Amino acid sequence: MAVILFVRVKSGLDPQELENRLLERMPKFKEVPGLIQKIYGRDPESGDACGIYFFDSPESLKAFKETELAKTIPVAYEAIEVRREVYELLYALHDERGPVT
Repeated sequence: MAVILFVRVKSGLDPQELENRLLERMPKFKEVPGLIQKIYGRDPESGDACGIYFFDSPESLKAFKETELAKTIPVAYEAIEVRREVYELLYALHDERGPVT
């Protein structure tokens, strides 16, 4: 069963520097085993950033949480606050579209 990890970060960085760091680290996420897709977002009012990760299994998510890449998220983005939530993927509105089909 696929799982979703939602991470919201309140950063001490100015918006442009935060975006620079997100882009700088993006290629590293492409190498994460079991990570089907990652979507980046920003709250236009607060400036908080979020990552929505789609993993192929709970085991892949568990393995990711133990990586240096995952553990350095708060430091890399100079996080003041980090909120993480995990969800089981139930179904998609449009089966033919990603990130999980």
